[in-house]
Amino acid sequence: MNKLLKLSSFALAVVLLASCGLRRGPQGDLVGAEDRPDYNPQAVPYGMIAAPGGTFHMGQADQDIAATMANLNKQVTIGGFYMDETEITNNEYRQFIEVMVNDSIDVLGEDFVMTSLYPDTTVWVRDFTYHMGDPLMEYYFSHPAFDEYPVVGVNWFAAKYFSDWRTKHKNQANADNGMAPMPQFRLPSEAEWEYAARGGRDMSTYPWGGPYLRNAKGCLLANFKPGRGDYYSDGFTYTAPVAQFFPNDFGLYDMAGNVAEWCEDAYADATVPITWDLNPVYYDDNEPRKVVRGGSWKDIAYFLETGTRNFEYQDSARSYIGFRNAMIYLGRSSGREFR
Repeated sequence: MNKLLKLSSFALAVVLLASCGLRRGPQGDLVGAEDRPDYNPQAVPYGMIAAPGGTFHMGQADQDIAATMANLNKQVTIGGFYMDETEITNNEYRQFIEVMVNDSIDVLGEDFVMTSLYPDTTVWVRDFTYHMGDPLMEYYFSHPAFDEYPVVGVNWFAAKYFSDWRTKHKNQANADNGMAPMPQFRLPSEAEWEYAARGGRDMSTYPWGGPYLRNAKGCLLANFKPGRGDYYSDGFTYTAPVAQFFPNDFGLYDMAGNVAEWCEDAYADATVPITWDLNPVYYDDNEPRKVVRGGSWKDIAYFLETGTRNFEYQDSARSYIGFRNAMIYLGRSSGREFR
């Protein structure tokens, strides 16, 4: 009995000493680094839509009219990611330009900001011969009437610079509020773009799923060139404000038409067979051609197809090319967090 009493007293003493702080945490145990920032499940970034990971057939969904053999079908898997609901608008890009002018012009130089980052408004005159583009050159980026229209006249380098700035801008706000940093905003890979454009409809010709360009009421489903000399049957002569047509099943707008969109990848005819079948992306710093996808307001329907590949030179700004950002989803995806 005395022995039991002594053991109980010893146990009580140990508990009391520990409660007084004399035992200072783990002694030589592997417990992980301390003072790590709290991180809850990744929130959907403002203005973005979730694209759950999955497997799809990447490549031509219809006949290869040009007989290029550059986009043969290939089954690939894409990890979960987020993508901007719409193309980057003039007003969103203006926020970036204002920061560059007000805060960074002494470091970057006025020439760099105005010639490399500021949208090239002369594209409305240079892209088309014998065309009255002067009004758009004067008003498209500067006038508030066009605030919600997609930004154009931005080359691949400027789109990537914007993406880097957006990452720093967001993560500075997170740091100020004691939050963990977000993954980087970036241009989507070509595979991510096509997967997002299909909206979960494997082998679909267009983002809305069907093989037709009009709905049951005869209304066109995107902003493009429906016929020779006809730019207006869809309701818009040039670009349209973002989100004027129905979204696809992921909730993404204008994945066909309006403006074509820069992707991360360099362009090569052999991209499909040489890239891996898990999150494929093709990097080549020596290749000046970069992938653009989706077709635009001045393109025929062939370029609106989810499987049609196209390119533009990385230092070229056009009146029919814009962009949107993507962001990877961190962690293993069950799909439920995207609902």
